[in-house]
Amino acid sequence: MEAGYVELAIASILISNFVLAKFLGFCPFFGVTRRMSDSVGMGLAVIFVMALASAVTALVYRHLLLPTSDQHTNVLEAWLGLSVPQPEGYVLVLKTISYILVIAGLVQFVEMVLRKNVPNLYRAMGIYLPLITTNCAVLGVALLNTEAWRDPANGLPLAKAAWNGFCGGVGFLLAMVLMSSTRERIAENRVPRALRGLPIAFISAGLMALAFLGFTKLFGISV
Repeated sequence: MEAGYVELAIASILISNFVLAKFLGFCPFFGVTRRMSDSVGMGLAVIFVMALASAVTALVYRHLLLPTSDQHTNVLEAWLGLSVPQPEGYVLVLKTISYILVIAGLVQFVEMVLRKNVPNLYRAMGIYLPLITTNCAVLGVALLNTEAWRDPANGLPLAKAAWNGFCGGVGFLLAMVLMSSTRERIAENRVPRALRGLPIAFISAGLMALAFLGFTKLFGISV
């Protein structure tokens, strides 16, 4: 049975949160959570990129990479006049390369907008904004939208792919905000020297991940 919009939202935000359940996107999760304002800005940027990338990559997969019904080649190969056997993992390689290109273009667009309109946030994000291009959470949601277990033929429909990407970004923002508030509270307290900085952040993230296990099978929805 195909999941509805509410089920997708609950699963993406709480049950299979990309950071705290799938352990993806740790670079910005630990690098930009020292201040709440930076965390919110990064989370909003990831929401935008995830939602748009999910929609665009769904179109790319369905209309360019998915093999046609009457032959084993896809549209891209037909344009190039190729007809070659497809080894195992062939489409996955094409998906990964094309999705990274789409995500890189979207991140470049976000970077230009922030540089022009919100320069303070752009400077605060620093190297972590371009790192969205290689953020495995963004690539992960695009790949999951077109995985065979979702729909053996075509993956998620376009609207649901975009919705799943948006909710995945909201889950990422939630994790960023929770981590940022935790680190701000930790900074106000005395921490043993050996645990200062990233060590206590890793411990906090582990405890948060354990807490999110409580959402497993929420309302009967499984990961």
